Amino acid sequence: MKQDNKQIIRGLPRRLALMALDCMLIVLSYLIAIMLRFDGVDAYQRIGVIHTMTPWMPYILLIYLLVFWFGGLYEILWEYAGMRDLARLTLLSGLATGIIMLVDLMLDGVLYRTVLVLGAVFNVAFVGGIRLFWRLVRSLALQARNRQRDRRRGKHTVPLLIVGAGNAGAWAVNLCKNKNRSFGDPVVIVDDDLTKKNLRVQGVPVRGTISDIPELVRKYHIAEIVIAIPSLKGDRLSEVINLCNSTHCRVRMLSDPQSVDESGNPTSRGMGLRELNTADFLSRDEVQLNNAQISEYLHDKVVLVTGGGGSIGSELCRQIIRYRPRQLLIFDIYENCAYELEMELRNKYGRDLPIVTLIGSIRDKRRLDEVFETYHPSVVFHAAAHKHVPLMEVSPAEAVKNNVFGTKNLLTSAAEHGVERFVQLSTDKAVNPTNVMGCTKRICEMLIQTFAQNTTMKCMAVRFGNVLGSHGSVIPLFEEQIKQGGPVTITHPDIVRYFMTITEAAQLVLQAGALAKSGSIYVLDMGKPVRIMDLAMRLIRFYGYEPNVDMEIKITGLRPGEKLYEELMLDSEQDKMIKTAHDKIFIAPPMQINLAEFYTELQQLQQHVDKNDEGVVEQLQKIVHSYHPNRRLNKDHTVSAANGNTGVLDKAEVAKALAETRNNTD
Repeated sequence: MKQDNKQIIRGLPRRLALMALDCMLIVLSYLIAIMLRFDGVDAYQRIGVIHTMTPWMPYILLIYLLVFWFGGLYEILWEYAGMRDLARLTLLSGLATGIIMLVDLMLDGVLYRTVLVLGAVFNVAFVGGIRLFWRLVRSLALQARNRQRDRRRGKHTVPLLIVGAGNAGAWAVNLCKNKNRSFGDPVVIVDDDLTKKNLRVQGVPVRGTISDIPELVRKYHIAEIVIAIPSLKGDRLSEVINLCNSTHCRVRMLSDPQSVDESGNPTSRGMGLRELNTADFLSRDEVQLNNAQISEYLHDKVVLVTGGGGSIGSELCRQIIRYRPRQLLIFDIYENCAYELEMELRNKYGRDLPIVTLIGSIRDKRRLDEVFETYHPSVVFHAAAHKHVPLMEVSPAEAVKNNVFGTKNLLTSAAEHGVERFVQLSTDKAVNPTNVMGCTKRICEMLIQTFAQNTTMKCMAVRFGNVLGSHGSVIPLFEEQIKQGGPVTITHPDIVRYFMTITEAAQLVLQAGALAKSGSIYVLDMGKPVRIMDLAMRLIRFYGYEPNVDMEIKITGLRPGEKLYEELMLDSEQDKMIKTAHDKIFIAPPMQINLAEFYTELQQLQQHVDKNDEGVVEQLQKIVHSYHPNRRLNKDHTVSAANGNTGVLDKAEVAKALAETRNNTD
């Protein structure tokens, strides 16, 4: 608080100086208004009008200054001013004039209304004009100093191409020219609006459309490209990025494309330029959420997130806290990530944020009971799981202990302690699984439906594919390999995967939780599957290399448990998917589960997990009949893919190859 007061005091001289300047400009405005109003044959009245208005000037000035002060005119940083700030000045000037007229009317009506109106018009022109003129002078002086400094240092600014001739493009030009010469020197702009061609944005010409970028890069010797169209999303953004990357120029974007108003004007004072990231490559249209529906089940509730320090769990926590829960419980066995997330949220939202970080394992039923008895959560998001496919092939018993029986522990504790809603995070690998991890997740979906049928708790699972940037995902691996000089390793040239960003996944999980149809398996619309080879080549080019020219791509063969493609739904579910109120969320039809048989098989599975051998895998196959392992146990106790170097391309061939492998090993 003391620091804020000191800053206000330091800014006071500037405001007082502006107020004094405005007083002189207001007086000048009225003098010019009188001169114009009383012209020609009426010129003789000027002196009389001036004598009439002079006693009123202190009151007029006081009204103007009070309106300007409380209207926030002296809080505007004119260095960044735009149309909204000029509109505010116009509105405040009009308001002050209206008050003056009202006061005059209540007294004797001695002032000339025409003079007051003309004075207000000139006042807007002078007050706004002098500020914008000073900004122009400072800008030109800064550019001149930068050029002199660059010449002294022997530096040459990098020629820059701006994509977008709108308000954000103008912001980017201003940023590069006036704030930081290291951003580059804008020399040309492109925009698909043909009416802007050959116009200039702050002196920089618009010379073509986005499709002309390669030609303009060659013509103007462009070294860097800045994408400055905040509204660019989805496939179109991917197209533009690919086109820019094809020029081998450095490509950047506005650092905060969300910080624009409805007109596209940047609102963030700290906006700058940022490098592209992997999420930009797979950009899709922004997810539209029913915030009222989500808020209804999260606001003022105690919410528990297991695996809260992980990739998805931490993003869920970031999203949940925006809905102001009564308390957010971050539950994780790994304390470092959980602690870092808590500090991040407290730094952003305040030290008194209602967060509790709890360390524990979902395998420990006593610890779970203790947490539920102490904090009484009403909503649970279950994101804790072992998810690394090849590692779980080597340690299947551990996958079962954590993913299956840990989930069963959590469901049991939640049901016993009156939890209202339980949301399980599942995966596309649970569909026709070929690996232990996917099979355990399929059993979790079965547990969700059995608890939904036999308890009052609303239980649901949300099934989605790979998440960009999550721990252990393919893209961070590719990036690390590229930074180390290669090779970039791909298990199969035709392997495809579904991807979505962490933010998008978390948002849709929250939305699915709001739908609250107990026993449902919600399937998220993951968009089009992505060929991993294409993704690797795009990343390699993004880092300035050419695939298999100066960056090798090496095919290593499928890993244990891996398959060429992932599926979001079973064949039996394809024609039975149910639409929901959200266009990106569907419901898979319920499974027919014999409860007694299912729990008997779980008990038998429990007996196998004390020993990490093939008995675990065989028992998993008895529970999930669609599980067809792509694994071979070697004599040295290592595990390899049964079809690691297969050329299989479609589903029928994969099924046939797996069947043959099983026959050969029986």
